[in-house]
Formats: sequence, structure tokens, C-alpha cells
Amino acid sequence: MEYVKLKAGALFDGVRFREENPVLIADSRGVILDLVPESEAGEGVQKYPGILAPGFVNAHCHLELSHLKGLIEEKTGLVDFVCSVVATRHFEPEKIREAMTDAQHQMEASGIVAVGDICNNLLSQSVKSEGTIRYHNFVEVSGWNPAVAGMRFDKSREFYETFKNQGFSTSMVPHAPYSVSRELWGKIAPYFSQSVVSIHNQETPDEDAFFLQGTGSLANLYEKMGIDNSFFTPPGVSSLPSYFPYFSRAASIILVHNTFMGAPDLAYLEQTVEKDQRVSLCVCMRANLYIEDRVPDLDLLSRSPFNMVVGTDSLSSNYELDILAELKTIQAHFPQISLEKLLGWATLNGARALQMEGGLGSFERGKRPGVVLIENTEEGRLTSRSVSKKIL
Repeated sequence: MEYVKLKAGALFDGVRFREENPVLIADSRGVILDLVPESEAGEGVQKYPGILAPGFVNAHCHLELSHLKGLIEEKTGLVDFVCSVVATRHFEPEKIREAMTDAQHQMEASGIVAVGDICNNLLSQSVKSEGTIRYHNFVEVSGWNPAVAGMRFDKSREFYETFKNQGFSTSMVPHAPYSVSRELWGKIAPYFSQSVVSIHNQETPDEDAFFLQGTGSLANLYEKMGIDNSFFTPPGVSSLPSYFPYFSRAASIILVHNTFMGAPDLAYLEQTVEKDQRVSLCVCMRANLYIEDRVPDLDLLSRSPFNMVVGTDSLSSNYELDILAELKTIQAHFPQISLEKLLGWATLNGARALQMEGGLGSFERGKRPGVVLIENTEEGRLTSRSVSKKIL
């Protein structure tokens, strides 16, 4: 058997930095065999400046929007952003696939090994089959008008079954609280049982305003898009409790963005989440800045008992699908959060959210998590010069 022996200035194992800074030993396929002191590693140890870490997990991405890079104006707010994406996203399929292929290559090179990817069509299927990244496909369902619930569900179920039949790990999931009618929730909820689910949550302050009073820019969104909203009666609660009971049988729940999530929402989750469920709070900082020019309260969220993970969102709302760039942005806004904690969010926590921790996320014997080298750090912190690259 051929061995690969790797050592850097520091080693993060998925949970913590190892004080003894061992040599990582893997086979030629990248399966972890051991972590040993350098004195026991023998010859042939490859040494690098920087930090060795398991491959990154991008917990939230829209690969199919990669062709929109640089085409959507920044800082316009969610409603104008959504309208721009809807109006701009229709390109020739081959152009979309080319953009997805380029984006996938960039993710692979930067050390991303797994992605939770939102799918509204089947265009990404061939691209994903040609890459090395492990995907969990979230087939996204939307339809605010109750009259279209059956049609929207049937189309999404077709996509869901196609991905499943091709061997992809796949779930059927709602887009957002404000884009799924009660009738449509009823059709998709049975698919959540023991599954990984995802939803865009509290990305704009108008989301809570809409469910509390029926006011705000989301009410204007339906008018702009010609959608009849006359049936809606605000439930008088914030958006989170308006939909979360539908997830009662899901195994893993990823709440994405959470830009305007507050302490009452976290308290509601603590009281509501089932004992055998995992709830993950996904941070997409660069997209939040791109769209709303706001960031979530990570001081608050990171103190909660929930699983913190990191996503890139899409190239319609970001200039790169790079997890290290997300961590650098988090550190710039919340310097008190340690690099050790951030790397945990981006590795083992992400793998747990996607139910991939059996093979990814940490340097444990038998896993094949990938190995990332992070270069140009200073005194245990990322710098503007820090970069990541896959080395195994």
C-alpha cells in the first residue's frame, strides 16, 4: 500500500487544533489511516507552511445560478434581488452548464468536498456527475398561489425522482416561508420524514413584518410578480414559527441566512426541536452583504445550542464560491470568534448538517474527508492574503 504523509505548521482535525501537531497519514485514495508523532512517521513526510484541515463543506449553494455572476446589482434588498434573478436567469442551457462547470472546478481547487445545493431544474445533473464533490441536492419547491400548488409539486417531484434515480442524495424542500402556500406545504411535508431539509429563513426584516402584520416589501413582491395575495391572513407570529412545525419529522434542518433571527426565535427553536433532530444555522455572510448589506448577529447565534455551518449562496449574490473567503468575512465582522471555531463550522459541522459525517468533516481513521492547506495565516488568524487549496 502506498502512503501519503503530510505535516504543516498546524493541524486542525475537524474539532480542534492538535497541540502535538501530528503527521497525517493517508492511503493514495485519501482514506485517513492515522495521526502520529513525527518521530514515528518514518521517511517521506511532505511538509508545508500553513494549516492542514479536512475538506470544506459548503452547506448552501445555488450552483445553477453561476451564470449570473456580476449581473445582479448589489445592496438593493431582497425583493429587488429576487425580481432581478427571475428576470435575468434564463440563458442558453449550454452557457449555464459551462458556468456551473467553472464554478465547480473552483470549489474543488479551493478545498470544498461537499455541497448542499439548491436545484430548480436538472441542468446541474451532468456537471455534478463529472466532478469530485459530493452533493446533497435540495429540490426547491415554491408557489405562493394555492391554485398552482398541484402543478408546482408535480414538477418538483419529477426533478426529485430523477435525481434520486441517478443516485444523488436528494431532498424536496421549500424555498422560503413567503413563497410556499399552505396547500403546497401539505403536499411536500411528507417528503421531509427522516430527511435533510433546508429553507431560506429571515433573510430580510420584511419577512417577519409580513407574517406579523401582512405589511412590508414582500406584499409588494406579489404585486410586482402578478401573484394574487388576497387569500393570505397574517398569522401574527414571526416567520419561523409560522412554518417550523412542518419539519417535525425531519432528521436534519438547515436554516439558511438567519440575518434577522433574534433571541425569541432561538428560544422558540429550543422549545420546539425534537430530541432526535439536528438544527443547523447556516451563515452566508458575503451574500447577506451583497443583497441586504447586513450580517446576522453571530454573537447571538453562535451562543445557541444549534449547529453552526457555512455556505456561499450563489454567484448571483457572491463573487466566488469560496468557503475560506466566507470565514475571512466572518472574522472581519466578528473578530472574537476563533479560527478553531470557524474551521469547525466549515468542516465537521457542515458534514453533520448534510448527514455526511460518516465519511467527511474530520481526520478520523477510515474517513476520506479530503485535505485542505490554508496558507498565509498570522498568529492563529486569517489575513487578507490567506488562501486555501486542496492537496489530497
